[in-house]
Amino acid sequence: MRHELPIFQPKDPGYADRVRESFRLQQAMALIGAELPVVEPGYAEIHLPFKPEITQQHGVIHGGVVGMIADSAAGYAANTLTPPDTSVLTVEYKLNLIAPADGERLVARGEVIKSGRTLLITRAEVFAIKREQWTLCAVMQQTIIAMHGKKERVE
Repeated sequence: MRHELPIFQPKDPGYADRVRESFRLQQAMALIGAELPVVEPGYAEIHLPFKPEITQQHGVIHGGVVGMIADSAAGYAANTLTPPDTSVLTVEYKLNLIAPADGERLVARGEVIKSGRTLLITRAEVFAIKREQWTLCAVMQQTIIAMHGKKERVE
């Protein structure tokens, strides 16, 4: 269900390692148990296994957690296209929750729609996977700002 993406050329040949290191620094993703298994130019995926600790009162994964992984997947897709001395931040996003996040795991697929020098426009789709059936549960559109010359914190 991946969209036909434009062909993007990363400005940093080490983009994948840089993005994975950034993900490692994000304690919120560690807290919920998220993983970043796919990092490609203009595209990233976050996988999240079901944990009772991240559910809401109906027993499905909380919409705030769905928003977290959509935001991060699309943000990391944008980060694959920035220069090595640049970090990214979300300026805004619009999230539509269209089905309960009811599954053994969630997959958030983030992709860049338009890559500019300062602003990048992205989208994400989040799927709930139950018994290997994929259900689209959220869609998001996002604006990212590239902060040139501002690296992320280092541990």
